[in-house]
Amino acid sequence: MINVAKLKGLIVERGTTQQAVADSIGINRSTFYRKMKNGGDFTIAEAKKIKEEIPLTDDEAIEIFFGKKVAFSRHVNRQPA
Repeated sequence: MINVAKLKGLIVERGTTQQAVADSIGINRSTFYRKMKNGGDFTIAEAKKIKEEIPLTDDEAIEIFFGKKVAFSRHVNRQPA
């Protein structure tokens, strides 16, 4: 399940709209809204396009599409540069 609240917030924060994101990933607006309303699953290709369109950082995309546990694990397991 995606983090709908975070995705919606970043769409607004980055100055775009759900309609624009739906258009950019090539799906119908109603399909996009349905996926958002139901916390539905986007395909990997759709998630990648959403990441590029908004744009999202890698960490934001992971938190939105894969959940906090994955984002936390990634943060904890990072090696210093």
